[in-house]
Amino acid sequence: MNNLFIIDSHCHLDSLDYETRHKDVDEVIDNAKARGVHHFISICTTVGRFEGMKQLTAHRPEVSLSCGVHPLNVEDEPFDYDRLFTYCQDPRVVAVGETGLDYHYTPETKALQQSLFTQQIEIAKLVKKPLIIHTRSAREDTMAMLEQGQADQCGGVLHCFTEDWAMAKRALDLGFYISISGIITFRNAEELRNVVRQVPLDRLLVETDSPYLAPIPYRGKPNQPAYVREVCDYLATLKGISSEELARITTQNVQNLFKITL
Repeated sequence: MNNLFIIDSHCHLDSLDYETRHKDVDEVIDNAKARGVHHFISICTTVGRFEGMKQLTAHRPEVSLSCGVHPLNVEDEPFDYDRLFTYCQDPRVVAVGETGLDYHYTPETKALQQSLFTQQIEIAKLVKKPLIIHTRSAREDTMAMLEQGQADQCGGVLHCFTEDWAMAKRALDLGFYISISGIITFRNAEELRNVVRQVPLDRLLVETDSPYLAPIPYRGKPNQPAYVREVCDYLATLKGISSEELARITTQNVQNLFKITL
């Protein structure tokens, strides 16, 4: 088990339960390392939370960071372009986001979401770092804005992918990667499995999106980075290769996309 080197490409280390479930972030990371997970990208959802997340993980060099505004958080605080631009230049920040569009939960903020998405695409190109994209019920607008915004200049990833092959193909054509979460293990995810079978291995990432979307057999419980091992094992079987090979490939993909040196 410990000969694997897996990267959890998308987790929210500042959102885990440190009151009742985990002692501290060190326990979370050590639990994951015991299962072959050795690097973590902790994702920011508002600019205001970035400093806290940075401080939480400051003593752990195996944690990289992102900084951005999630589409479901666009009304949480006034958007500060200059502050986000400054944070995104931090050496520990390897990506801009997560950003994107979500019309499922908050269609009423559509215009504001699009405005902030456009500005974050611009920042990603300026700082030359990839985008981490959240999209739900907004396939056409998400891809159109990435294409028209020339996001191929910075690259990125569609995280926690649950869309169709047509969208995956457009993202791949734009030079983007596809990241797979524990949803792939769910019984009703056959359409997603059919899509993933078509995605080239050299464009796949694995993630937990913890504390959300725990894979089987932990479904319904809080997720944690250690559980990306289940995603890795499941994807390896789906792709017809060993877990070791899947881990090696997805780790190299993370290094290629986020310019991380391990």
